[in-house]
Amino acid sequence: MNIKRASKPRRDKRIGSGLALAYLLGLGGLALAGPSGLLAWNENGALFEKRQAEIEELTATRDELANRVALLDPRKADPDLTSELLRRNLNVVHPDEIVVELDQ
Repeated sequence: MNIKRASKPRRDKRIGSGLALAYLLGLGGLALAGPSGLLAWNENGALFEKRQAEIEELTATRDELANRVALLDPRKADPDLTSELLRRNLNVVHPDEIVVELDQ
């Protein structure tokens, strides 16, 4: 009577193949839905454009502040800007002046 049993090397081969397949499927899933996968590609592009807009806005603000700093140089301060800052921060106003506040 011959009974055929699965030999141990054949079973080990099947387990190894199954583990390799599971690993490859996991890698494929990460390539599709991972943080840098195909599904995140459009989201990353939109985020990049948003960050570029923020950088442009911050650059414009920095340039404006750099200009104000240059105008307030102690060696050659701009009289109009110093007068504006004194009036705004110290409430220095002559009695015969009219102050018109503009909302910015």
